[in-house]
Amino acid sequence: MTSTVHTQVVQKQFGEQASAYLSSAVHAQGTEFALLQAELAGQGAARLLDLGCGAGHVSFHVAPLVKEVVAYDLSQQMLDVVAAAAVDRGLSNISTVQGAAECLPFADGEFDFVFSRYSAHHWSDLGLALREVRRVLKPGGVAAFVDVLSPGSPLLDTYLQTVEVLRDTSHVRDYSAGEWMRQISEAGLHVRNSSRQRLRLEYSSWVERMRTPPVLRAAILQLQQAMGQEVRDYFEIEADGSFSTDVLVVWAER
Repeated sequence: MTSTVHTQVVQKQFGEQASAYLSSAVHAQGTEFALLQAELAGQGAARLLDLGCGAGHVSFHVAPLVKEVVAYDLSQQMLDVVAAAAVDRGLSNISTVQGAAECLPFADGEFDFVFSRYSAHHWSDLGLALREVRRVLKPGGVAAFVDVLSPGSPLLDTYLQTVEVLRDTSHVRDYSAGEWMRQISEAGLHVRNSSRQRLRLEYSSWVERMRTPPVLRAAILQLQQAMGQEVRDYFEIEADGSFSTDVLVVWAER
């Protein structure tokens, strides 16, 4: 699939679901928000890029702590939701820009921080996007990435990628910790530290959020039950399809 075709898939998938992501508890809540906010203590003059901002939850949490937030996403409909919600919340320092992660329309060294949450698994080229992150960061600038994490094991990885793409055809890849570290290093960034979290996903809202077609919802449930006990135990799969997955929080510096 070419990057242009993939861009169209992403825009269609998320444009139609923009409002659902604003109200999604999975996206609006998370212990990582406190980590992102703590990093910004005393950074009132900073400019921050919310890369792949979705419905803007990172932007809303960090805007009171910095001078300016640029909410950046491939979906204009998502950005429209962010802009309207920012007005509703009185956050006048959030602006929106549309585009792909692999081609950032910003000058070199324009940002003090780049934060990205639950977006990287949709990027067509992670390495290129990370090189763009390095380019737009100031020397000494900090990037934080939060995303679903592949367990690394071939069996568990194959299962995870399969249910992800059945649920959402714009899915590219959930990367392992090793893949993240290698790609960040190759992009010229220095990994400062990383941590892992566990995320519980309620099945019905998970598939409703993407308007997954009934035939693909049925395929996910059938696959879950057909997998061996090792997979069902690791992902804590319940009879209704709800499950748990790993999340990586990684900090990098230019």
